[in-house]
Amino acid sequence: MPLDFVIAPLSSTLNADLQNKIDQKTKPLGSLGQLEALALQIGLCQNSLSPTLNKPCILIFAGDHGIVEAGVSAYPQAVTAQMVANFLSGGAAISVFARQHNIELLIVDAGVNADLNSHPKLIAAKIGKGTRNFLISPAMTLAECGLALKAGSELIFQQYQKGCNCIGFGEMGIGNTSSAALLMHSLTHLPLAQCVGRGTGLNDSQLQNKLDVLQQAFIRHQNLTKPLDILAAVGGFEIAMMVGAFLKAAELGMLILVDGFIAGAALLVAYRLHPQVLDYCVFSHVSSEQGHQALLQQFNAKPLLNLELRLGEGSGIALAYPLLQSALLFLNEMATFAEAGVDC
Repeated sequence: MPLDFVIAPLSSTLNADLQNKIDQKTKPLGSLGQLEALALQIGLCQNSLSPTLNKPCILIFAGDHGIVEAGVSAYPQAVTAQMVANFLSGGAAISVFARQHNIELLIVDAGVNADLNSHPKLIAAKIGKGTRNFLISPAMTLAECGLALKAGSELIFQQYQKGCNCIGFGEMGIGNTSSAALLMHSLTHLPLAQCVGRGTGLNDSQLQNKLDVLQQAFIRHQNLTKPLDILAAVGGFEIAMMVGAFLKAAELGMLILVDGFIAGAALLVAYRLHPQVLDYCVFSHVSSEQGHQALLQQFNAKPLLNLELRLGEGSGIALAYPLLQSALLFLNEMATFAEAGVDC
């Protein structure tokens, strides 16, 4: 298991200088609210008084889940591969939003249960054709989990080498809200009913079945206590890759944009392994998926948006990205009181 990540604490010496730069802008103290906190965080992450956003990128990790055999999703597993094709053809919501904001979009085949055709925007990193049904057995072996962590880490390093310093993770995988909910329940011990939501749009009876299935699965794996053991038992290949990606991005000092419930569950695992990862994370939005607000509370997070999204794909990241740009524009281009000749 690749656990040798070294995540540096944010610079404490730069904090005062950045705050002074923010406070000297032509505005009342604190009047730009969260944008001021965002500018401060980005500057600290980059250890710079003049931070920049270079070659922003969203990686969508796609994988299938054996638990769909238990009827936990309103959609068939084949939709995962179909949506990957939609991403690659530019027709998905995230495709549209990424184009709008000039964010590079790459799709990672972490474990789709299909043979996908090659494409310039598709990264072949398949660990297997979907995980196993964790109602019956662990979703993956510890070795497979380790391979997924390593793959996620390597993909981030590749983007870093290209000059990217701002990265976000989306996901696609029918059944992955079940994995995310069970990861959340197992790692936080919050009531399972608080963690389980409607996912792709379950009706009341389908939601009850999902809750029942996940309760049975939890009983099967309840003796596990270590984050990686739990991840291997009930996670997904795409979730495990995101865990490795979160940790490597933080190690490299990259700014990390966090999407919704599934990405949050992956971050929860990363956080339990290396709590310092949160210093590099910007939470793009709060999802309407049941459990996401409680999950954000685990991180003491203050999301930028509340648009009642529950799509995944990294959609919240793309929508929040202009706020990061605005935070740095005011920090780097807004006049100070002295420059503008304004008495303060």
